[in-house]
Parts: sequence; C-alpha cells; structure tokens
Amino acid sequence: MAKLKGLIFDMDGVIVNTVPLHFEAWKKMFSDYGVEFNFDDYRKKVDGIPRLDGTRAILTGFSDEKLKEAADKKQEYFTDLITTEKVEVYKDTLAFLNSLDRDTLKIAVASSSKNCKDILQKTGLSSMFNAVVDGYGFNKGKPDAEIFLNASRLLNLDYFDCVVFEDAEKGVEAAKNGNMACIGIDRHNQPQLLSKADLIINNFSQVSLEMIEKIVIDQ
Repeated sequence: MAKLKGLIFDMDGVIVNTVPLHFEAWKKMFSDYGVEFNFDDYRKKVDGIPRLDGTRAILTGFSDEKLKEAADKKQEYFTDLITTEKVEVYKDTLAFLNSLDRDTLKIAVASSSKNCKDILQKTGLSSMFNAVVDGYGFNKGKPDAEIFLNASRLLNLDYFDCVVFEDAEKGVEAAKNGNMACIGIDRHNQPQLLSKADLIINNFSQVSLEMIEKIVIDQ
C-alpha cells in the first residue's frame, strides 16, 4: 500500500511568485514578432512547460531556427528580470515547508525552468530540498510525466509514495500521466484548469499532512 514519503513541488507559481516576471518576458518577446499575448494565453498555452514548447504553441508555422531564436530572447528577458527584480517567495509555501518533518519525508523541486537552481539560490531556498530536477533534467516536457518520475527516483522513492504540487494545467496532467497523487495550487481563481488534480487549494494553509496522506493512500 502507498504511503506518503515524498513531496515534489513545481517552482514557479507554487514556491515562488515568478509568474509576473515570466509573463512580462513572454509578452515582450512575442511583441517582438508582432503577436499579442495575454495572461489567458500564458496560463493555457505556455505555463509550466519547456520554453521552446511554449514558444511553438504561440508562434505557429515558424521554423525550428526561428523558434529557438525567439525562445532564447524570452530567456534573455527573463534573466534580466530575475537579476534586477526581487523574487517573491510565497509565505504560505515557506510555512508549509518549514512544518515538514525532514526525518520522515523527502522533498524535491521539479521545474521545467532552466533558471530553477539560480532562483532557489537567489531566494535562499536551495538547502530545503533533497533533490532538484530543472529544465536540464528531462527529455520530454510536461504533460509527459518524466520530470516528476525523475524527481521520485532522485529521492529514491517509488512514484506512488509521492505527491506533486502543481499550479499549471499541463503540470497537473503530467503528474496524473505518471499515476501520481497531485494537489493543484489555484492562485489565479481558475480551478477549471486544474480539474484533473486530486485536490485543489488556493494556498498551503488549506491542506494538512493528514489530508495529503489520505490522497496518496487512495491514489
């Protein structure tokens, strides 16, 4: 029987509030190509997936070379923003992380962002996690389950003993495609995008370990 042993957190939108910075970088890049881009586009088409996949979802019909050029531009804009702007850590997530018993639970970050380790370092969170899978740590992007399965392996745990925390539609799909328990973090009042999650919450004050354990056991 499954037992809660590991917690796997997406980063952007779950641990840190980089969503405004990502959105600004995406919007600026797409405007360079004459394409209007709004927050709904961000949430539904590019949030939580590898940068090149997000670029391809909007710039349809572009060559691979042009797509890479555009994706690299987005990365430059985002890097500039995280260098100059403060990266906010969600207080509810930090409180939840600090409440966990590190002797009985292992904790990982699994993010599609290639900036993941830099952001964790900048915010002083790196030491809180037993393992990190970033944009360099998988081959197939969300909604493929590879990123979360790799995280469970790095924790030396079976996937069914882990729970995933995700705020993006494709991230939730990735967890469920890996047959993993998943809790959706709905910070933008769009619960319909996270409907495949086992539980949807607005912040971590709404969930307890007992609730999570039940979800993992029932998975």
